[in-house]
Amino acid sequence: MDSAFFSDEIVKALEAFDVLYTISVPFDRFTKLKSKIEKRGWWHRIDGNMSYFEEYWKPDSWAEKRRFVFVRTKEKQQQKGPLKRQLDLFAPSVYGFEFKVVLTNTALSARKVVLLHNGRGAQEAIFAELKSHAQMDYIPCNRLAANQTWLFAAIMAHNLNRELQMSTQAPVRNTTEQRAPWWKFVRLATRRLTLIRRPGILNTPQGKLTLTINGDTSIASEMETFLQAA
Repeated sequence: MDSAFFSDEIVKALEAFDVLYTISVPFDRFTKLKSKIEKRGWWHRIDGNMSYFEEYWKPDSWAEKRRFVFVRTKEKQQQKGPLKRQLDLFAPSVYGFEFKVVLTNTALSARKVVLLHNGRGAQEAIFAELKSHAQMDYIPCNRLAANQTWLFAAIMAHNLNRELQMSTQAPVRNTTEQRAPWWKFVRLATRRLTLIRRPGILNTPQGKLTLTINGDTSIASEMETFLQAA
């Protein structure tokens, strides 16, 4: 999760359900993190660009200490110009590096924690696709039930697209350190253009309503595969 979800309440809920998590920590809410990083002398090496240190720490308002991984990444370009926003005053500033802090309850090494956390981009891509191609971010009505129905329909359309591929195709990869999906999923926009938004005509040969579309053996084969799997 990104820093918008960093809270004691969410962390406790995840732990109550035995969910393993990594969560970005917002610098602007905890000024002590800035001083911890800037005073740190020795960092453990992850690779040629990243290094880390970790400690069990807690914000003043929390009851329990948890594992915080501090990550330093070499920055290729020098930051120039004024600070972009006031909250940048709370972020650590050391020439040539960028910093982030990750809260986690996993027993993974720091290197694997960083890779796992960076892999959340695949999750964010799902939300982006839902918003762009399933209109999940659209509010069509003034009533809660209608908007909930709209939301459920968007999610079901997205899940159906993926379930069809998962039920008819073999995985193309195993579990990676970044937890990438096992399948290379076709995007909803592609599916809409190839299977749904195709030119066709409705007619009634021998009195039976029939949809006729232009011939395409690859599309026909894929459609038959999906129908057989259903």
